[in-house]
Amino acid sequence: MRLIINIPAYNEAENIAKTIASIPRSYTGITDVKIQVIDDGSSDDTSTVAKNAGADYVVRHDVNRRLGASFHTARINALSVGADIMVNIDADGQFDPGQIQSMIDPVLSGKADMVVGDRFGDHEAQNMPWTKKFLNKFAARLVGAFLGVKTNDLTCGFRAHNRETLLRLNTPTGFTYTQETIIDAIGKNLSVVWHPVNVQYFDNRTSRVVKSIFSFVNNSIRIIIRAVRDVRPMRFFGVPGFFLIALSLVSFVVFLSLYFQEFQITPYRNHLLVSIALFLVGLQMVVLAFIADMIRTNRKLTEEVQYELRKKNYTKI
Repeated sequence: MRLIINIPAYNEAENIAKTIASIPRSYTGITDVKIQVIDDGSSDDTSTVAKNAGADYVVRHDVNRRLGASFHTARINALSVGADIMVNIDADGQFDPGQIQSMIDPVLSGKADMVVGDRFGDHEAQNMPWTKKFLNKFAARLVGAFLGVKTNDLTCGFRAHNRETLLRLNTPTGFTYTQETIIDAIGKNLSVVWHPVNVQYFDNRTSRVVKSIFSFVNNSIRIIIRAVRDVRPMRFFGVPGFFLIALSLVSFVVFLSLYFQEFQITPYRNHLLVSIALFLVGLQMVVLAFIADMIRTNRKLTEEVQYELRKKNYTKI
């Protein structure tokens, strides 16, 4: 059973050696442990320091491609070297490597395909800005409501994946990957569980991904809307569509009740126009729901072909 511990890094020459040194090299149920560092185009000596510190695999991007691309590279490289489990942990030391064993235990026991760190459960994140904490919790509950499952934390980078998950995920290559991969995994009926983790945010450290609260909110909303739309199109388009149609019927009933009192249309024309407008918009959304659902069905067939190709290309020796 091979475990790959992946560390995405960007300009982390100051911290990467300490992080690598703090990672245990022995785990119950694991026979082979390798540390993998994905250097996302750092301008400092991150790659060199990582190699000297004992990283088994160091992959460097020529330019900074952002976190989503780093995770994609990590997943592909982990599959190519025969990973059974891949754990992702940040390079700056904010997570406790001593919790890796408890993160992989649900995977080893077959209870989970993917384990995500929960920073808002038994262990509240230390020094996390209250705005970021509130927005993370709100987004998790909103996405959970759309997906019909409980989602505790969408953006935690400390997580574990079994080989099946690595083969099935379609990883984004842009701003980030954290929300999309959870939504994608749930949409593919993979078992996703959350595990409480310790995390320490440093007062003097700025995020390499989130430049401002506005950019965080803007990017997160855009990513979540796209992901939920693709995974639950009937719920995303259909529920609002049927709701608008129901409102249009209520408005039309009000119009009829007023009309039959005086048998005049003109005084109550607005009720009629509103009901027609609501019905047309609602009908369009319902039609979009069916079209999007057909697209999703075709995409699932394509993804199944991609999955079979990956299994063939990354067959374990």
